[in-house]
Amino acid sequence: MVKQRNLPAGRQEIVELRGEVAESLPNATFKVRLEDKRIILCHLSGKMRIHHIKVMVGDWVSLEMTPYDETKGRIIQRL
Repeated sequence: MVKQRNLPAGRQEIVELRGEVAESLPNATFKVRLEDKRIILCHLSGKMRIHHIKVMVGDWVSLEMTPYDETKGRIIQRL
């Protein structure tokens, strides 16, 4: 499922995707396998770090990425 959001002036469009955590890396970064079988590098959003939400290998997550760099993203929710 791909959603696009328009943000306030001065910010770019963000694409929301779903994926499965494939590998856990240091410093709250993860390799995530998207629904279309691509693997990208993601980091946890600040709210998830503040509230100590744990993400482990095998979890399904919702993430957002910019249309300009499709190799990196930010995990915004654990599903």
